[in-house]
Amino acid sequence: MSEELSRDINIKEPRWDQGTFMGRAKHFFMVTDPRNVLLSSETLEEARVIVENYRAGTVTPGLTEDELWRAKYIYDSAFHPDTGEKMFVIGRMSAQVPMNMSITGCMLTFYRTTPAVVFWQWVNQSFNAVVNYTNRSGDAPITMNQLGAAYVSATTGAVVTALGLKSLATRLPPIVSRFVPFAAVAAANCINIPFMRQRELKYGIPVMDENGNRLGESANAAKQAIIQVVVSRIGMAVPAMAIPPVIMNALEKKAFMKRFPVLNAPVQVGLVGLCLVFATPLCCALFPQKSSMSVSGLEADLQERIRQLSPDTTTVYFNKGLSPLLRP
Repeated sequence: MSEELSRDINIKEPRWDQGTFMGRAKHFFMVTDPRNVLLSSETLEEARVIVENYRAGTVTPGLTEDELWRAKYIYDSAFHPDTGEKMFVIGRMSAQVPMNMSITGCMLTFYRTTPAVVFWQWVNQSFNAVVNYTNRSGDAPITMNQLGAAYVSATTGAVVTALGLKSLATRLPPIVSRFVPFAAVAAANCINIPFMRQRELKYGIPVMDENGNRLGESANAAKQAIIQVVVSRIGMAVPAMAIPPVIMNALEKKAFMKRFPVLNAPVQVGLVGLCLVFATPLCCALFPQKSSMSVSGLEADLQERIRQLSPDTTTVYFNKGLSPLLRP
């Protein structure tokens, strides 16, 4: 008869060591697994019961450790971490690859006309808004005004960048035009993320010592956290928006593609999807969720306070915020 599963497994934390790139990569491959989008309501409910019972100290009879972790990642893929409510399906982390491949593939396919550029940049930022709203914090919720302002600003920035570069690209080799959507998405990320987290830039985020003791709030730490998220988001977009255009530029010269131009969009979407399956989790893993910086990089008044409270502390730690899964 098998032994009952230990009640000491900490399923509040990821299964793998988040201090290493490989540990973070394994974690995000599970979080972004697109197969979880296809799971039935019954399977999601079963995972919810297993996770909530285990947290309450009740172990489902016959449950193995692997089954517990599988249930935990299914639960995390569909239920909000703060409220416990089931999230809107296209806003879930497991929906990022299929949704991104569809939207990004269309942005890369339909880039030649101004109406198409405007439409697909608008669709892209509208999807961003849905994801941001779905994954808003339950403890410090993003207001509708913040969401609206970030949505309008990012959409405007993306469209202006795309149209401006599209105009310039007419005087350059044709392949350059294919990279206009990437530049627009990168510009939108540089606007959207700081705008969504402007309160942190103004008032700072909590910084702690290695034991988790809170030492104060730092705007400098917030800047570093936001830069890391922006870099990860843009990094996610690089393979998906840089590799397929080069391949498609070569394929479209082939007789087969000229005979069946309708294949252009499906092939492009497929190439983007292949890139995103790997780029999404790997770029999310670039920086640890618990980031660090030297005390000397903090504001002068906070440095002084830390010297008084904890003179031996030379490095502080902070949560970099919502993972950069929310869209390349």
